[in-house]
Amino acid sequence: MTAERVVVLADVHGVLPALVAVLAEPDVVGADLIVLAGDIASGPQPVETLDLLVGLGERAVWVRGNADRELVAMARGEFAGTPPDEVCPWAAGEVRPDQMELLAGLPTTVTLGDTLFCHATPRDDEEVVLVDSPISRWADVLSGVPEEVRTVVCGHTHMPFARQVDRRLVVNAGSVGMPYGAPGPSWALLTPAGVELRRTALDAEAAADQIVRESSYPGREVWADEYLRSNYSDIEALEAFRPRSEV
Repeated sequence: MTAERVVVLADVHGVLPALVAVLAEPDVVGADLIVLAGDIASGPQPVETLDLLVGLGERAVWVRGNADRELVAMARGEFAGTPPDEVCPWAAGEVRPDQMELLAGLPTTVTLGDTLFCHATPRDDEEVVLVDSPISRWADVLSGVPEEVRTVVCGHTHMPFARQVDRRLVVNAGSVGMPYGAPGPSWALLTPAGVELRRTALDAEAAADQIVRESSYPGREVWADEYLRSNYSDIEALEAFRPRSEV
């Protein structure tokens, strides 16, 4: 990796107050690169979130997640099936054409040096693998990754972790906008010394009030209650994801 200090922000989900709090962290301000590991805009403040991230300029490295892909399909009238949640169709109707084209053109993986960044797994933007998934499952998921890639960084499950898989390091940066396991936006810092999983303090009540005040999403009050005023535990999240990981 050519950059000395890389910050990874995954699953922002259009939660502007959480993103603003993380971007104000000294180690984020001082980072060489900020990798946006997918599921960026699908949430209560998609337009404002994308505008703020575009303002980072060349410091931002963008990766597309499944929610970004679904948002684009909905905005283009190409989505088939049942929406994954209620906020994504609404967000698809809010984003500007230039923002929709930005999301549509994003890569699903980015490799910097010996580190690969993706949203869910290197081969699939919605595949679920958990920190305690069997090593055989992890070996299968990473079987197509080039040998020279020694670190894989992802998001998707909203729960941060770092673990070894057959001499590779796998890092989940957690979620900025909808963290599970503990309250507060989670993110990762990669330096030559290693990986640090970070969590930013956030006034959840103030953030919820801001969402309710500034977003025009019809379900914003219920959304704020579920994802800001409360917090799913790691046990709850793991139990919910478990059936999807055992494929």
